[in-house]
Amino acid sequence: MRVFITGGSGWIGSAVVPELLAAGHEVHGLARSDESAARLRAAGVEPIVGGLGDREVLRAAATASDAVIHLGYNHDFGDQAGAGRTERAAIETFGDALAGTGAPLLFASGVAFVAPGQVATEEVLAPFAGPDAPRGGAEELAFGFVDRGIHPVAVRFAPTVHGAGDHGFIAELVRVAREKGVSGYVGDGAGHWPAVYRGDAARLVARALENASAATIVHAVGEQGVRTRDIAEAIGAGLGLPVASIDPDDVGEHFGWIGRIFALDLQASNELTRRRFDWEPTGSSLLEDLAAGSYFARAAA
Repeated sequence: MRVFITGGSGWIGSAVVPELLAAGHEVHGLARSDESAARLRAAGVEPIVGGLGDREVLRAAATASDAVIHLGYNHDFGDQAGAGRTERAAIETFGDALAGTGAPLLFASGVAFVAPGQVATEEVLAPFAGPDAPRGGAEELAFGFVDRGIHPVAVRFAPTVHGAGDHGFIAELVRVAREKGVSGYVGDGAGHWPAVYRGDAARLVARALENASAATIVHAVGEQGVRTRDIAEAIGAGLGLPVASIDPDDVGEHFGWIGRIFALDLQASNELTRRRFDWEPTGSSLLEDLAAGSYFARAAA
């Protein structure tokens, strides 16, 4: 297939691309900068210059493709509403471009906030709808495309997709610990974060492209939930810092923007995903990656 991917030079997308090429697909990728274009070319991807807000570029690229994998997102936690609107507009554009083709439209989503305090499964629909919802209500919008002859697939990633070079949520928790001189957890630290190794997530995306049914929810989750106190203790050990409880009322002051997410109790199952796609996570666990030290080497640099 000719596949158009957004976010192909990003943390997850750059691991997905080799899986697609190894499967024999021709890959074209959105590039918002010369640097991104160069990384894509080096990986064997034909770059298409533009950003997530360039609707005509997205429309033309999708129209010329047999499938779309939408992994790009504007992770601006200072303007989450704007990021959601951009996401919704991109999904709408892909819907218009692919209508009547039966083409797969895989798009990144997340397990966070789907069922806080419970174990989210692939059968639980996201409780978000409308342009003002998280991620612009993308799941609800895209699943409505089935009647338009489109094959939407939501790939819900764990809040931390970990591995050497990760600059996401765990790296931010490491940065906060360095700044504060203490590795904190919220309250009694009994909350959880699902996690997945980057390479495992990439293999799953490639399998879902070829095997997922329309309107399927895929959970890119390797571990159902790692206890947040264990995460804080691993960070403290890696940095040689004390570990302490942070009062829930002080979460925002201590952690900043990430505190709201770290304070949640998030768990997500991967049982249906493993069965449907014959997928078994084989990479390192989150705590193993923290023990390996790469997160602390990056922070020190």
